[in-house]
Amino acid sequence: MDLSFGIYIIIWYDLTMSSLVDEQLKLSDFDYYLPESLIAQEPCSQRDQSRLMKLDRKTGTIEHVIFSDIERFILPGDLLVLNDTKVFPCRLQAKKMSGGKAEILLVSERSRNYWVTLIKGGMRAGRRLKLDSGIEAEITGAGADDTYLVRFHGIYDIREKLPFIGRVPLPPYIKRDPTEADRERYQTVYASCEGAVAAPTAGLHFTKTLLQKLTQKNVKVITVTLHVGPGTFQPVRTDIISEHHMLSEYYMISHQAAVNINKAKQEGRRVIAVGTTSVRTIEAASMKNGEVSFGEGKTDLFIHPGYRFNIIDVMITNFHLPKSTLLMLVSAFAGREQILAAYQEAVMRKYRFYSYGDAMIITY
Repeated sequence: MDLSFGIYIIIWYDLTMSSLVDEQLKLSDFDYYLPESLIAQEPCSQRDQSRLMKLDRKTGTIEHVIFSDIERFILPGDLLVLNDTKVFPCRLQAKKMSGGKAEILLVSERSRNYWVTLIKGGMRAGRRLKLDSGIEAEITGAGADDTYLVRFHGIYDIREKLPFIGRVPLPPYIKRDPTEADRERYQTVYASCEGAVAAPTAGLHFTKTLLQKLTQKNVKVITVTLHVGPGTFQPVRTDIISEHHMLSEYYMISHQAAVNINKAKQEGRRVIAVGTTSVRTIEAASMKNGEVSFGEGKTDLFIHPGYRFNIIDVMITNFHLPKSTLLMLVSAFAGREQILAAYQEAVMRKYRFYSYGDAMIITY
């Protein structure tokens, strides 16, 4: 048989089976039982002392350690990719003109004092909300995907006031008001590029000391940027998961970061992504030739079982919500049944879940 024809058959079979996986998987396939008591409400007292589950995606073996032990699994020559996005205090408490309460979540800035937002409190175009210091928020219209367009009045630039009136955008499953301590703990130690409405939480476990140890071990550490938006946590509302559409998020990969990633792949060194946001950034910028392109843009890449990873070899991540796109992403990387089995063990061993919870490294 002609070799090229045989290769064609293999490719056709792989693509067909991948398509079948997509068509068959439903939202219910990504559900699991989680006691509410395991949803972390506070961060670990020390960043690198949270628990760490190590999952070998080829053998399915599991090991339980402390996060500071992660240097055992990161080898000399590995490339560690961090997302350097910085969370800004984008939750604003407001009042309706009638006196009722409302809350504004700033999502992205279109121009000075003109923002795409999410609003809690049942509002419509033409209404105004009162903020502190005589500031008013005018709802000028509806945006896409349940957002509102808002123009602020009574201040030159609302950004100037955010450090004083803005609150840390803790996720809704943390059932408490944010504190001053959250301004530091709901932020990675390497955050530098402001623009996220949620933290890239896998990175919350790293300390400057731990990163320095890895560097001294000849691990190359680089950064990319993806500004985490509400789309990352948007509920999947379709029964067939492949029909879900992600909201786009801004990303940027510098020329030097792309060079480092491509060099690592060419030399057979592992690329380790810290967090699902780093995974999506790198995979979104990967090209057909197996290299990553530099530059900036927006990505709505939805990674779920059936996706073929081009760049990532190892992933560090937290434990994610049932039926979430994040759970689907890690399932694409390590296998759905294997991930759900690991989550079941995490529940049994009382790991702490979600943003302020414990971590997992998926390796091979």
